[in-house]
Parts: sequence; structure tokens; C-alpha cells
Amino acid sequence: MTGPVPGTPSLLRAINDRAALRALLERGPLTRPEIGALTGLSKPTASQLLVRLREAGLVVLDGVRAGSPGRTAEVYRVNPAAAYVGALDVTPARIEVQVADITGTVVGEHTLPTPRGPAGPLVDRLSAALRGAGPPAGLRRVVIGVQAAIDPSTGSLGYAAAKDVPGWRIPDLAPTLSAGLGVPVDVENNVNLVALAEQAHGAAQGTQDFVLLWADRGIGSAVVLGGRFHRGATGGAGEVGYMPAPGAPTARESGRYADHGLQALTGGPAVLRLLRSYGVRGADFRQAVANAVRVAGGTGRRAGDARAGLRDVAARLAVGLAAITSVVDPGLIVLSGGVVLPGGETLRELVEHELHALTIPRPRVRLSTVSGNPVLAGALHLALGIVREEVFSSTVAAARLRAHYEPPATS
Repeated sequence: MTGPVPGTPSLLRAINDRAALRALLERGPLTRPEIGALTGLSKPTASQLLVRLREAGLVVLDGVRAGSPGRTAEVYRVNPAAAYVGALDVTPARIEVQVADITGTVVGEHTLPTPRGPAGPLVDRLSAALRGAGPPAGLRRVVIGVQAAIDPSTGSLGYAAAKDVPGWRIPDLAPTLSAGLGVPVDVENNVNLVALAEQAHGAAQGTQDFVLLWADRGIGSAVVLGGRFHRGATGGAGEVGYMPAPGAPTARESGRYADHGLQALTGGPAVLRLLRSYGVRGADFRQAVANAVRVAGGTGRRAGDARAGLRDVAARLAVGLAAITSVVDPGLIVLSGGVVLPGGETLRELVEHELHALTIPRPRVRLSTVSGNPVLAGALHLALGIVREEVFSSTVAAARLRAHYEPPATS
């Protein structure tokens, strides 16, 4: 039986290196005294650490900073070129790509529209989209967000019709894509990635139990319990668009992946039809929701109709959220997507009011605060987390090997 690795000098150095790299990522460029203060290291130890990290290509000099009269201090930062990652958001209409360096700075972007007619092999499409972003050599990992759920027991896609994810129904999906793209690939549900972005940078920071509702053309959710995603036995936890809802057709009448359940009541096309029935105009559901809020702020019959339409939308959303709340009891619900975000605080307040009228728990309801494409934001966050762990742990792994040949550190 193997006991704990003793605190050899090389292992302790590697742990210090990792702490310094984390400090540089979180705080930005730092001087040696600042690194020493943040990590608790002495001046000589911090100096030796910086020499090691520069030799390893993980840290670079970032100029000098003036201090007291006659004194300057060298400033160091994480080497952006230490690793690069890619993020892809795949929809039936397009593939959107971002490439970032290890600091999280986006260095390349590209959008590849999905061609009309046969789209060609999946790997070829993904490779073309990725090349369009101009990734530097040595891309370390790619995370792909898709509008489907990944079965954790098989690694295959489910909860989506074949026409919605053409070419994705292949065995050993992630290994096949990794081999085809020449880089390790992770495939993740797009709504889970949105929730990851909210947890890291948005409305769910510091929250261990929350639900994110994605209300757009399609309806989906992500369930986070104890700070971790709850995926379910087949990866379908959160696929609430298929959840039976009062007044909506069921899978029995419409077909397994047809427009039924909560999706038929609260998906973008349904919301557009509903608001139009109240006299609200809009070329699409996003515009209709925004117009309803604008008109509702006025006076007269049109304003009253718009307010009634928004209350109807909120009531439909609240029915679905009430079912989720009754089972999961989250402390927070984050609303995102094109149905709710154009409604702003007006629609959020209506949804919260309707939900609290239906449930005993009264979770907070907040709007997403992640800007840009939240799927890409979540995919980059996931990819960076994995790669930073690999890169920053490499010195620890090497130190553990050397630990077998070094005497333990003595006090």
C-alpha cells in the first residue's frame, strides 16, 4: 500500500509554482514582492520560482513598474502562448467559433453558416469552422456545445431529432471527433454551458443550487446541485421542453421529438403567436417581446393588451418553473434566451410573481448577466479549466516522480 508522498523539495516547489500561476491569472501582472506576499513565499523563494517558470515558458516579463524614488520592480505575467483552447457553438444555422489563449483572451473568431442542402461530413464542417478562427499551432483542447444531451453512459447524443443534429449520431462521439480534429474534444449540452458561464461570471456566482432556464426558439434548462451539474441517468436532466404541460399536446399525440409539452407553450414561435393574438407586432419572437414591454409602458387599450400578453407569457413560463421548483427546490433561477432577455426586468418580475403564486418555495429569479454568446463563454471556461489544470499540474506531476528519488524536506 502506497502512503502519502512526502514533502520533498521538488514537490513543494511545484506547489508554490502552481500557487503563483493562479495568482497571476486572477490578479494580472505582478511584481516579485507582490507574488511573494500573495503566496506567502520569501523573497529568495519567489525569485527562484520566477526563474523556473520563465525557463518553463509559463511566465514572461511584462516590463517594469516604478516604486519609491530610484527603485523599479520587474513585472511578470502568465505567458499567453503557454496553451490555446477552442470553443464551438453548433446550431442548425451555423457554427460559431472562438479561440483563446491560456489567460482567457480571445485571439480568433469565426462563424461558418450551415450550407443549404447536404452539409458534408461532420468532422470536415467542424474543422473548417475551427480553421476559420485561425488557431495557433498547438491547440490544446476544444469544447463543443450542441443542442442535444450527452448520455453519460454511452457518450452518444440524445434528446434531439436526427434532422436537428445531422451527422452527430456516431458511436464514440468525443473520441471520433478528437481523432478527426487532432485535438482532445469535449462535447457538452449548450444550455449546460450557458449555466457554467453564469456560475463563473454571471448571475449564479457563489450559488451552489440553481436552475438556469433557457427560453428561446427551444426550451431547455440546466440543473446545478451542490455546485455540480445533475445530468440524470441518460443525460436528460433539464430537458424540460419535453415536459408535459397543461393545454399542450403530449408526445403520444405529436411524436417523441415533435413540438409538444412545455416547448409548445413557451418556445419562441408559440410566444410570437401568443403576443400577436394580443395585438403586439414583431417580425420574430424577440422583437415581439421587446415591443410588448415598450407598448406596455404606455397608456390606453394597446398598453393594456400588451401587459396582458406579457402576463400570459410569464404565466406559461411559471408553470414549467413551478414543476422544476417543486422537485429540485433551487435557491436561484436564472432566466436566459431570446424569449426572456428582451423582456428585461418587466418580464422577470412578472415571471417571479407568477412562480411565487404557484409554489411554496420562493426562489430568487434573476436575468442572465453574461454578455455575448453565453454558450461560447461557457465552452471557453470549461476548456480553460481543463487545460490550466493540465499545464499547471505538469510541474507537480514531474515533482511527484522526482519525489521517489529525493529525501523529504526537513524543517
